[in-house]
Amino acid sequence: MIQLKPIDIGGRQVLGVEVQLPKTTLLVITTDQGYIMCGALDVALLNERLSDRNIIAARALGVRTLEQLLDAPLESVTHTAESRGIQAGMTGREALLKMM
Repeated sequence: MIQLKPIDIGGRQVLGVEVQLPKTTLLVITTDQGYIMCGALDVALLNERLSDRNIIAARALGVRTLEQLLDAPLESVTHTAESRGIQAGMTGREALLKMM
């Protein structure tokens, strides 16, 4: 099952996406410029093999809900996200504000 959920961040709307798969759930919260995701995101791949795309993205580990993804500290971020002031350790919510 796929669930889409509008989420208010600082008075602006972002989109939460939850994809229920066997034995796991993929979680993504996206803006028009970037996204944060659960541990399924491969930041190294984005930085190394897809670097020409300049993807603004970050990953949080151990999250099971969209709400946890918002509040969790980010474990890793892409180089392009770093150039926008997004850093590992900040919350997903803080990162999303910098992606708008």
